[in-house]
Amino acid sequence: MAFPQTPIELLAEMQIGGTWTDITGDLYRRAPLTIERGRPDEATRVDPSKATFQLNNRANKYSPRNPRSANYGLIGRNTPVRFSVAGPESYLATTGVSGDIVATPDHASLDIVGDIDVRIEATADWSRGIQQTLIGKWPSADGQRSWYLRIINDILVFVWTPTGLFANAVVASTLMPQLPRRAAVRATLDVDNGAGAWTASLYWAESLAGPWVLFSTITGTSTTSIHSGTAPLEIAPTHVNGTETRHPWKGRLHRAEVRSGIGGSVVASPDVRALAPGTTSWADSAGRTWTVAGAASISAREYRLHAEVSSWPPRWDVSGRDVYVPGEAAGILRRLGQGQKALASTLARRLPTQGPVAYWPMEDGRDAEQAYSPIVGCPPLPTVGFTFGQDDTCPGSAALPSLDAAAIMAGPVPTYTSLTNGWLLSLIYQLEAPSSTLQPWLAFRTSGTVAGLVVSYDSATIEVAGYDATDTQIVSEVFSNSDTFGPGKWYRFDLSAQQNGGNVDFHMGWVEVDGLGTEWNFSEPGTVGTVTRIETAFGADFSGMKIGHLSIFPSSDLSVWGGSDNGFGGEFADTRLARLGSEEGVPITPDFAPTTMGAQRPASLLTLLAECEAADGGVLYEDREAIALRYRARQSLYSQPVALTLNYTTDGHVAPPLEPVDDDQRVRNDRTVRRTGGSSARAVDETSALSVQAPPLGVGTYDDSRDLNLRDDSQVEPIAAWSLRLGTWDEARYPTVHIDLAAAPSLIPDVLALDIGDRIQIINPPDWLPPGPIDLIVEGYTEVIGHPNDWDIILNCSPAGPWSVAVLDDVTTGRGDTAGSTLASGVNSTATSMSVATPSGPLWATSGETPFDIRVGGEVMTVTAVSGASSPQTFTVTRSVNAVVKAHSSAADVRLAQPMILAL
Repeated sequence: MAFPQTPIELLAEMQIGGTWTDITGDLYRRAPLTIERGRPDEATRVDPSKATFQLNNRANKYSPRNPRSANYGLIGRNTPVRFSVAGPESYLATTGVSGDIVATPDHASLDIVGDIDVRIEATADWSRGIQQTLIGKWPSADGQRSWYLRIINDILVFVWTPTGLFANAVVASTLMPQLPRRAAVRATLDVDNGAGAWTASLYWAESLAGPWVLFSTITGTSTTSIHSGTAPLEIAPTHVNGTETRHPWKGRLHRAEVRSGIGGSVVASPDVRALAPGTTSWADSAGRTWTVAGAASISAREYRLHAEVSSWPPRWDVSGRDVYVPGEAAGILRRLGQGQKALASTLARRLPTQGPVAYWPMEDGRDAEQAYSPIVGCPPLPTVGFTFGQDDTCPGSAALPSLDAAAIMAGPVPTYTSLTNGWLLSLIYQLEAPSSTLQPWLAFRTSGTVAGLVVSYDSATIEVAGYDATDTQIVSEVFSNSDTFGPGKWYRFDLSAQQNGGNVDFHMGWVEVDGLGTEWNFSEPGTVGTVTRIETAFGADFSGMKIGHLSIFPSSDLSVWGGSDNGFGGEFADTRLARLGSEEGVPITPDFAPTTMGAQRPASLLTLLAECEAADGGVLYEDREAIALRYRARQSLYSQPVALTLNYTTDGHVAPPLEPVDDDQRVRNDRTVRRTGGSSARAVDETSALSVQAPPLGVGTYDDSRDLNLRDDSQVEPIAAWSLRLGTWDEARYPTVHIDLAAAPSLIPDVLALDIGDRIQIINPPDWLPPGPIDLIVEGYTEVIGHPNDWDIILNCSPAGPWSVAVLDDVTTGRGDTAGSTLASGVNSTATSMSVATPSGPLWATSGETPFDIRVGGEVMTVTAVSGASSPQTFTVTRSVNAVVKAHSSAADVRLAQPMILAL
């Protein structure tokens, strides 16, 4: 019997011939759909997602190798498949691609020139590492711009212009608090605050219904206004400001409002929650007509997995009547993991994409006798005296050749037409020591007035000699040289020429890879021509020099390197993830992750992605709403809101078994972190219950070491300290939490929204467990959808406690603990006054700090008053806040229940 549609309303779709096709009716109920995502119990890496299911194949639809199948040639290995269930409400799905929007035409009511109030409730990656425009009247064409609201990294930005011109834009922006995935943001603008200035205020709330939390007020120096404009009001628009593209937002719109005046009349109110899926146009409560465009869509589906069918094994019973396929689909990580070919160096990957007419990487093997060219139509460059594969210390390159005392490189450059009446010749090199005499270093020919150019230099001088077509010298330029060599230093050399009226402007520059540079310029009469031939016989004193990535471009644009010469060292982890995804055609959506990376060396794609994940400390996982990857940054895990609350005792939200594990699987109390190619740092716990001390004072030594691809040595010490915190968190693990959604259907909306890295809590645990809440991070899950009334999800979890860090001005996590306090005398189980001794460090504050929670012997108490100017002090407390009732002896440790912990 095929899988029923109700009450779970599962939808299974397969991309047959490029079209998503409903295959739900062919799913067998006897083999429930099982989905696995994320990390298994305590694993360090995310596994590829997996779905297992059975398809009815009596009609021969799922036999990709059978020409009698209706789907022959339309399905096969890695055919996309997706599974979804009906969600509690509709939403507008935005893609982050230009043109995939919803908009309403301009209307007189939208032409607000005074105070304005803009609100939007969305599900979004609020800390995604690119600019995302949420809503606005701000076309790319200048002149009719009014305002827009956008996010960039963790910053909310409201922009307006009084004139309609980008040049007169006014910006109000600030760092946002950490928001739940579904949240509302709001911007108000008071164009005249009564004090001769404007005031913009930024808020957030859990929904458009509020209550609104003000997190920033920005005040200008004069009054302002908003250009009325004729542009439509758009949600998820694309804006181009000069050379900068402000990308549309990717996520879900639930509803939005634009009000004329702060808290004033509603002039636009798109609310998609009750719209029928597939709606393309509707009128909102303010009378505005909204139209969906591009690939944006109204949907009510909650996708549980997007994957690729990796196996199509045909099966049948002995009668031949039960023909089926036990299908298995996997996420994109499986396919990416099948090929482990190392990606080429960053220089070899970037330079060919910049339009060179000739390019010789010189990353050839040790036995090579010429330099290969990856450019179609460009022949190899003949060489003499080159020993290839000798030095791989340039951050952006694989191993490059070394020259002997009679080295030559000479060969033609393909004929080309200059794009801008200019050219650029570039290379990188390393020279341990300069020549003591002036010797030729580079020579080549052009079709211009200066038909031959020879660059020579020694320890003090750089000389450029130019020759006409008859080899008569017509150019002699001499420059002082002090910064173009040095032991272990790599340099990038650029020599460009550009026609400027009747003259040719020459630019010559040396830039230390990952450092500073020197440049010289000169101009000569004549025409620029094109580079026609490399013709260099190196001076004997350049023996031992390393050289590579010789390239010629048909314009004088110096931006071709783009950071590739130093292996993109110093770029943020999220920038590298997005760049690698773009280069390799793998969709990756990263959070803003400002951990600076070291050089990207040749390695497989998954290895390079894993380097970013390891350096930042977040989690790279598969998107369930697309065949794509997502990266959740470390900082998004800090002190995050609770996404799902499970009531164990009262509501029975947790299905059996709930089995804590108190083991040493994650214990690491001696941690060393090394920077690849750099220094290291060690962090050791010598005092806690999980310290390196022998039992019973500790647990003995559990050590490890990790190599991380970081930018500089200053990063290793704080990472080692943070790693030690994660490895010495003293709490039982709850490896799995089982939720029976058929028994607790009220949890379905929150469970559907739950994703990898989210925080959950189990409240009211049984009395035989420590008092709650049990605070957990979701590392992954297994989801089983079977019988119409069977829907189970088993969460793989780890403790959330280590991720609770200081939040500035927060009354709970923003307090500093003492250096060590104890009870000066014992107390019984009901005493509400106690004497607390603090032998060293600052005393507890006696005013302005209460109430706050302390923990004594496992009991949490709320301190309502502190008195005493010297130790011991008197605490007035409310007992048994966490339902622990017990007496405490003298010298019992007194600590904040939630001390301030600084994040990495």
